[in-house]
Amino acid sequence: MAETTRLAPGDKAPAFTLLDAGENPVSLSDYAGHKVIIYFYPAAMTPGCTKQACDFRDNLAELNDAGIAVIGISPDKPAKLAKFVERDELTFPLLSDPEKKVLTEWGAFGEKKMYGKVVNGVIRSTFLVDENGTIEVAQYNVRATGHVAKLRRDLSV
Repeated sequence: MAETTRLAPGDKAPAFTLLDAGENPVSLSDYAGHKVIIYFYPAAMTPGCTKQACDFRDNLAELNDAGIAVIGISPDKPAKLAKFVERDELTFPLLSDPEKKVLTEWGAFGEKKMYGKVVNGVIRSTFLVDENGTIEVAQYNVRATGHVAKLRRDLSV
């Protein structure tokens, strides 16, 4: 299996500007001076991704109170993200990366094992970027269920 370049704590977070569900540009630089969790997920409105998004939604107040914003990024187009936001009442930005450029730069797209086969796809990943744009936490191959609770424990939030 070819190894995807992975980010690690201490690395500078790769800059990006992507469209959100309302087709508005959102940049990592918009969060300068704030901590932000950036999570990458395979596809809007699938069972695992819905569970993960709803977990972030349900824990958003506590994360925000700790000074941490949340952004989700997937290859879905803005129109599909808009349906996901509306259907599940998601209250944080979901960004569209259909060319998978940002996913690849962050090491969240590449070869992975799925049902015993090697496939190219989104590697479910979560990062905490600090106020200065440096990666504080880098987690790859996270589980959709229980991940947010574990992340909160790890961050003492």
